[in-house]
Amino acid sequence: MASRVDTALKLSLAVAALIAGSGIGWYYGVVLPRQAAREEVRQAVERDAEQSRQKAAERAEAEAKKRQESAQLEYQDCLNFAELSYKERWTASCHAQHDADVAAFEDCADDLFATEEGCRAKHPIRPERDCALPAQTARSYSDAREQRKNECLARLQSAQGGGMSVPQQQMQAVQPMAPLAQPTYQ
Repeated sequence: MASRVDTALKLSLAVAALIAGSGIGWYYGVVLPRQAAREEVRQAVERDAEQSRQKAAERAEAEAKKRQESAQLEYQDCLNFAELSYKERWTASCHAQHDADVAAFEDCADDLFATEEGCRAKHPIRPERDCALPAQTARSYSDAREQRKNECLARLQSAQGGGMSVPQQQMQAVQPMAPLAQPTYQ
């Protein structure tokens, strides 16, 4: 009987070793590889998500930079238009004064009793460009130019989200100046 017990004991130990080995084999052969595969997939998804976030951030930054450059270009165009319209108004006023002076001179010269020197002294002809305008007219043109420049600055600031990222030089360029009697060309 002892040999039977000994055989049964040996057989049960072999079955127990076989069961324990299959459990360990299952764990190392099936469970751990699945966990490793899931971990690799999770890390790949995280890497892809991080790359997507970085690309989106780069795109957003590039778009913001484009908007900023576009706003600066529009601002410069607006300032140039304000200056150009100021100069055109000034030139048109000079031209109108010149035409009026020429007409007055010609009327005087048509008089039989007037001399050319007398008419020139009585009706001097102002230049057609870069003339001196009356102070009130010069001031109104200058004020209109400064108002347009301020509007340009307001549009730039609204395009930038109201931030004060405009360089100090541009801010000073838009501050109202004392009106001049003659235009300043730069």
